[in-house]
Amino acid sequence: MHSFSFAGKVAAHAAQIEAWGFDGMLLADSQNLNADVWVELGLAATATDRIGLGPGVTNPATRHPAVTASAIATLQVESAGRALLAFGRGDSALSQIGREPVHVAELERALVEIQGFLRGEEVELANGATSRIGWIADSGQPKVPVAVAATGPHVIAAGARHAEQLDFTVGTEAERLRWAVQTARAAGADGLSLGAFVNVGVHPDPGVARDLVRGSTAILARFATEGAPPDGLSDVTRKGIVELAADFDEARHGQAAAPHARRLSDDFIDRFAVVGPSDEVAARLAALGELGIERLIVVPGSLDADPAAVEEANARFADEVLPALR
Repeated sequence: MHSFSFAGKVAAHAAQIEAWGFDGMLLADSQNLNADVWVELGLAATATDRIGLGPGVTNPATRHPAVTASAIATLQVESAGRALLAFGRGDSALSQIGREPVHVAELERALVEIQGFLRGEEVELANGATSRIGWIADSGQPKVPVAVAATGPHVIAAGARHAEQLDFTVGTEAERLRWAVQTARAAGADGLSLGAFVNVGVHPDPGVARDLVRGSTAILARFATEGAPPDGLSDVTRKGIVELAADFDEARHGQAAAPHARRLSDDFIDRFAVVGPSDEVAARLAALGELGIERLIVVPGSLDADPAAVEEANARFADEVLPALR
């Protein structure tokens, strides 16, 4: 499950996610909108025994690859081998400080460096220096797996070359996900685990379910065609993404009440996200597995959603949807 990093609340939330039966928790890495992801992940590790933990998603710009490698390796030790590093080009962590997502070449170089550090190797850096994090090789823990969050074919290909997992951020239309899976396999990802970030709102009233994920759907959707052909997108989804990207308000990133999120049509949310009663959500998510998706990163609420309503929806997912997907 994906979650936001709220200071003073993450440890208890992680324990609840574990009790619900989820396999892991990824915390958003966005320093201007959330508490520090590494502090909160460390606290989550002490509050849990089973679930995987990691940032979702961190980037190569706000921290040097050596800093990120050391942080995730530390979490690996403190969690007794439960860490996962989800990595990408950067979103709000960069936009909130006036920067664009990094170019694919920079992402790929950072992946090479981080993987080298995590294997305890001597790493040649972009500036020509060489560096090694020796204590990682002596930690006694397995290497931390790296997952790449990918939308376009170039990032998908970089992930296929350098990561253990690929997690698509392209929405849930079947043809679009089929395109992403085929692109990954063409890039050599046959041995990689393929997953997807999916906005999920569970409620008997579809309107309530849509509003729960309206803001977080806008986050994922605005990049859903970046650097990629529109293959597999319906006209409704393609038009909605274009309009969203044109007027996205960074100052209200992730908020369901933001004008750009309020303008998302019901049809758009129903196509890009998975919302509604438990049986309908379970059926749609199960169908994603038939496309080659092995893991789902559930994104259950918006940044400004009522915490009690989100928790109720999460509990309903755990009780009524998760068992159908096992």
